[in-house]
Amino acid sequence: MRRAFCLAWALAAWAGAAAALPSFQQVKAGYATSDTLLLDRHGEPVQAVRIDRSARRLGWVPLAQVSPALRQALLLSEDKRFYEHSGVDWAGAGAAAWGNLWNGRTRGASTVTMQLAGLLDRDLSAPAGGRSVGGKMQQAVTALRLERSWRKDQILEAYLNLVGFRGELVGIAALSQTLFLKYPGGLDARESAIAAALVRAPNASAQAVATRACMVLRQQGRAASCSGLQQTVRQIFDSPGSGRLDADAQLAPHFARRLLAGTSPMAGQVLRTTLDAKLQRFARDTLRRQLAELRPNHVEDGALIVIDNASGDVLAWVGGSGSLSQAAEVDGVTAPRQAGSTLKPFLYELAIERRWLTAASLLDDAPVNLPTAAGLYVPENYDHEFKGPVSLRTALASSLNVPAVRALVMVTPNLMHERLKALGIPLREHGDYYGYSLALGSPEVRLSELSNAYRALAMNGRVSPLRLRADDPRAAPRPVADASASFIVADVLSDREARVPTFGLDNALATRYWSAVKTGTSKDMRDNWCVGFSRRYTVGVWVGNASGEPMWDVSGVTGAAPVWRAVMD
Repeated sequence: MRRAFCLAWALAAWAGAAAALPSFQQVKAGYATSDTLLLDRHGEPVQAVRIDRSARRLGWVPLAQVSPALRQALLLSEDKRFYEHSGVDWAGAGAAAWGNLWNGRTRGASTVTMQLAGLLDRDLSAPAGGRSVGGKMQQAVTALRLERSWRKDQILEAYLNLVGFRGELVGIAALSQTLFLKYPGGLDARESAIAAALVRAPNASAQAVATRACMVLRQQGRAASCSGLQQTVRQIFDSPGSGRLDADAQLAPHFARRLLAGTSPMAGQVLRTTLDAKLQRFARDTLRRQLAELRPNHVEDGALIVIDNASGDVLAWVGGSGSLSQAAEVDGVTAPRQAGSTLKPFLYELAIERRWLTAASLLDDAPVNLPTAAGLYVPENYDHEFKGPVSLRTALASSLNVPAVRALVMVTPNLMHERLKALGIPLREHGDYYGYSLALGSPEVRLSELSNAYRALAMNGRVSPLRLRADDPRAAPRPVADASASFIVADVLSDREARVPTFGLDNALATRYWSAVKTGTSKDMRDNWCVGFSRRYTVGVWVGNASGEPMWDVSGVTGAAPVWRAVMD
């Protein structure tokens, strides 16, 4: 009767363990990091964003990329006869049972395979009060079945990637990069012994972990390595790393934040973006080099965006200067900043469209006093000089202020406000609030919106939203401005001879190919811009300080323009 009962119970355990045992390939394919991974348009990773805050899991690590020292330390600590048993260490189980009988306390005998069974099926994992006899047997049966269908190297590889080590750290990649600041293949004997000790007691004290690690080292004949081990463990626990060694490969943190805003991304999710990783890396590095050179001029921040004219795809989005900045989290692509002279092309486009002006119309670059509700408005040019009568072509290309204000008197601030809104640049206030200073860019704008408006000039007055994800539908461009007026303004912005009065012939705005470009500098040199386009791409660059502090003797042509030129080339 007793035998029949035991046989029936064993069969029930076998049946329970037999339910849906996954293959190694299925486990590996179903593994999910705690991140959402963003890929560029060609499938190259550009950014990983932490989503799951309950556990820290990095990428799956093949066994061949795990330090041999760690493999040895782990098996010495957890399963000395791993390569000898078939899932259950009967000799170890017998010793554990004998010890429990005489010592009156539980001593575990779980093999690595049995522990893996618990990791694959949470019903088989150890509860707070320890496993029951039935649970232990079911775990053992599952381990036996795993050994029949999995190879030993697959069992060890899966275990190292799924086991919890300390706190939120799950898997050898997260442990190695966070606690030891290196990849799993680089762990030495001392580090491997500490890692193995953490498997047995993930949240134990530094002293307990060091004691366990020392036992492992002694079994390896490395007793001398125990010296100072407790202090080493304490230092590791007190000063963990950020958890990523590929920080330089994280190319687009600000873009990722913008892309995922308002969505519900999932851990392990992979999204393909419109970015080009090669261009993104070049743009980031170019901006950082320029900002490093401008550091003596009290400059530490910058941003950059590259847009494909035809599709609206964002090919590069650099939101900041990284470690050069004291405000590295601020996204300069979306942060509102004073526009400076960058709004002048849209003012002249509107005047040409309404046939109030032509590219050859003369505007008087002479002192002017305009009465306003706040008193007289007296605009000046950047160089505090006046050129007299100049054509619209020269006034725009050379970025003269007084002619622009005279043009706005004709156009009116409210009409200009409406045009900017139609182009995707919504101002905070109505046109009359800014008054005639609207011609000189007194409102705050965002680099992304400003650059897309310049893209509309390249697209003959048509505008469409920016595209960030490769699977987003492409919106049909809608006409906002007259195509001929846009063409004329683009032609003026490409005229290097018309720039001579202000910029000379030799400057960063002159390219070997056709391009149209405009610079801008805000009041007190707090912001400078360079936005322009070729026939295929639009590039926008902002340079300044996120704090709003002024730069020292830096204009658009010396600050942002060299970056624009390098990226455009």
